[in-house]
Amino acid sequence: MQDEPYTSRLEQVREQYKAYESRPFDITIARGIPSPKQLELSKSLLDTMEQTDWMSEDEQDIRNYGGLLGIQEARVLFGSLLGTTIEETLVAGNASLQMMYSVLIMQMYTGKANWHSEGEIKFLCPSPGYDRHFSMLERLGIQMIPIELTGSGPDMETVEKLVSQDSSIKGIFCVPTYSNPTGETYSDEVVERLADMHTAAEDFIIMWDNAYVVHHLYEEQEEVLNILEACKEAGVPDRPYMFVSTSKMTFPGAGVAAVGASETNILRLAEELSKQIISFDKLNQKRHVNFLKDKETIHQLMAQHADLLRPKFEWIQAILEAYFGGERGKFLQWTEPKGGYFVHLTTANGCATEIVDKLKQVGIQLTPANATYPYGINPLDNSIRLAPSFIGLDKLEVALEALCTCVELVTLEKYGEEF
Repeated sequence: MQDEPYTSRLEQVREQYKAYESRPFDITIARGIPSPKQLELSKSLLDTMEQTDWMSEDEQDIRNYGGLLGIQEARVLFGSLLGTTIEETLVAGNASLQMMYSVLIMQMYTGKANWHSEGEIKFLCPSPGYDRHFSMLERLGIQMIPIELTGSGPDMETVEKLVSQDSSIKGIFCVPTYSNPTGETYSDEVVERLADMHTAAEDFIIMWDNAYVVHHLYEEQEEVLNILEACKEAGVPDRPYMFVSTSKMTFPGAGVAAVGASETNILRLAEELSKQIISFDKLNQKRHVNFLKDKETIHQLMAQHADLLRPKFEWIQAILEAYFGGERGKFLQWTEPKGGYFVHLTTANGCATEIVDKLKQVGIQLTPANATYPYGINPLDNSIRLAPSFIGLDKLEVALEALCTCVELVTLEKYGEEF
């Protein structure tokens, strides 16, 4: 990738792209889906139940109705991940997103909060962030305000200023550990400031989606402060709702999700859920407890996941560095996460959408450009998310080579000799 005259290099990448057009691929790196090899790690989960293993530790017959808060042993297990007591933990079905949506619905339409009656409601959205968080807010008509990420969490000066002045700002969505898609982990200072900050809205909440809390790629593991404990110390114990699931530990379509919050909020959420369901799948909760056992066993399982994922993330770093290292960094910048499921790319301004479109034209599917911003709107048009977990190294290499070609082609065509 030595520097070449602009016209010569542009012609070369155009020819390379034409070659891709003549023999299109069929590769998808759009979503963070565990690979078949990762799913195989949990196949014995299905064999953990004895035909007489029907009673939970709190004497519930797990085949029957009841136990909306989850079985005792599951609440203990997931409390160890959330940093909560059993009274502060609710264990649900397979989708933490469903629990997040339930909390928002509860806040919007029921009880003392009843945000819907107040008129316009707003949420802060650290960006780039998780598109599914944004889609549920949009669905509920909640106005989203993007907040810049700093590498260690949201820009807290902006957050503190906004929430102190505007009572219609009711919450913030956070992915605090190996954030989706940037891979950053919130610093202790950020967590403490989120807990301590004055909010004009007394019912302000923090939606704390700790989806990647045990999803480390290396032995050196990043950890985030316990937001519930920080909020207790700040005198606002009802501010945070914390979420975790086994979606990328065991089986995404048949896992277990859990919510951590103050005991008051757990009971309130249970009351809301009781209008929808008598109990979640306690058999599956029991299977997961039998399989995952404790926090140490979970970390052992996740180390096996890391062994499968790490080469993919390191291959991304190697190829991008080969193409765009050093002075060629003006074409592309990228994150180097130590955990999680994504790598975030920052292109030259105004290039991301066309890069993703060109890849789609040759059969390589990525998450839509700028989808990691509220409403999919990023005025700089410079955000692309890579999700390498599902495909093998051979297809990943092909996709990355094509990506690099498209990055260079679009950037050279847009900016000419400036690059």
